[in-house]
Amino acid sequence: MTHKKLFIVIGLVSLSVGLTNFFSACKKAVALTEDELNEWYSGGVQTAFNSGSGAYSQEFNGLPIYKSILHGMGDAGFEAVFNSDPNQLNYGLGPLYNNVSCASCHVGDGRGKAPEAGENLNSLLLRLSIEGTNPHGGPMGAPMFGGQLQPRAILGAQVEANVDVQYTTVNGAYADGETYQLRKPVYTLTNTYTALPANVLVSARMASPIFGLGLLEAISAADIQKQADEMDLNQDGISGKVNWVWDVMNQTYSIGRFGWKAGMPSIIQQSAGAYNEDMGVTNFIFPVESSIDQPQHALSKGKQELSDSILFAVAYYIKTLAVPGRRDVDKPEVKQGKMIFNKVGCNACHKSYYTTQTDVIYPEVSNQHIFPYTDLLLHDMGDDLSDHRQDNKASGNEWRTAPLWGIGLSKTVNGHNNFLHDGRARSISEAILWHGGEAEKSKLAYKNLSKADRTALIAFLQSL
Repeated sequence: MTHKKLFIVIGLVSLSVGLTNFFSACKKAVALTEDELNEWYSGGVQTAFNSGSGAYSQEFNGLPIYKSILHGMGDAGFEAVFNSDPNQLNYGLGPLYNNVSCASCHVGDGRGKAPEAGENLNSLLLRLSIEGTNPHGGPMGAPMFGGQLQPRAILGAQVEANVDVQYTTVNGAYADGETYQLRKPVYTLTNTYTALPANVLVSARMASPIFGLGLLEAISAADIQKQADEMDLNQDGISGKVNWVWDVMNQTYSIGRFGWKAGMPSIIQQSAGAYNEDMGVTNFIFPVESSIDQPQHALSKGKQELSDSILFAVAYYIKTLAVPGRRDVDKPEVKQGKMIFNKVGCNACHKSYYTTQTDVIYPEVSNQHIFPYTDLLLHDMGDDLSDHRQDNKASGNEWRTAPLWGIGLSKTVNGHNNFLHDGRARSISEAILWHGGEAEKSKLAYKNLSKADRTALIAFLQSL
């Protein structure tokens, strides 16, 4: 066979396989029970069986070369370090900022680490607001500070404030007598460049893992809404509420899916907002510097600092990060832990299973059976976790159910087990013990378990 004929044959075979995969991914979803599904594949076909330090950074399976190249371009953009020197690459940092790159907070595409007492903030930020709402129903930023505190500034600009973090200790005990200690953060803002409003509200937010977001974005709005029970009509003590938020690109209200309060409707808006607020880098979605109306704004560049192509590439990179596969699913202790997880009611909010919607434009996420362990809804988590701050439809007590997939690899990838919105929990057990509000009943059930059953439950969560 000549080389020319061989290439034609290979091309036809590749086209045939590609079309088969395309139509397979886009066909109507088949309803299966959870027991009929393969839990090893947390992200459906977009599951990566890498349990090492790169577990959160795996590209989607089966991307064609041109999409893989785009993924790589986005990866480079995600890692790019911004600066304030007009003669250097990635110019545009500041005047005010929290960090210098996406990867500085989302290390290894994973979660940030809460500062220890006395340490500076690195991958945790503080949202600021006062009572009231902005024109689109979102939080009203603090006058002369905006919606987020930036404790760093370029040369010649004054930082908004310094932040001192300390922790108080909360003692407790399980029903079997074993004791534990929790820590609760206290943030003090010092050396503010101007006086803070007397009624300022502060909410800490730790950087979240970014893998699997493309699959969460592919869950249909109808499937999310089906889980909601805002008035608790079934009287099970669990409500669940959609956070409707302003979609800047589409100029309408959409379901909030991303962020600790589900305050963002899409990956690209989340990315653009982070560039603007976290790094002071303007873009076509958020073209105004976060320092507007402040004296530091005099050092702004006065033009769009991030190209549209880089923003889209970074959003695509995030969208095409695969989900780590499960480990130890068939171990008896893990199976026992899963049974306990459901028995104590964790699954009421941490919904295990979804099928993504059919998407002929984006077949890589289309019609996938996934196990994110979240309902993407807001739930009352009790006074101890409250930030006493309205965020669109979310009250101070309400937080979005955090996805649990990949949680067992946090220590491996990020070197710590800091969980919850402010990273106060230093283990999965501590995270459970901070649950309150609608989850109070499940927390008490966990505290009443035997040590062996608590260990089994944690083993199950570590396997996700």
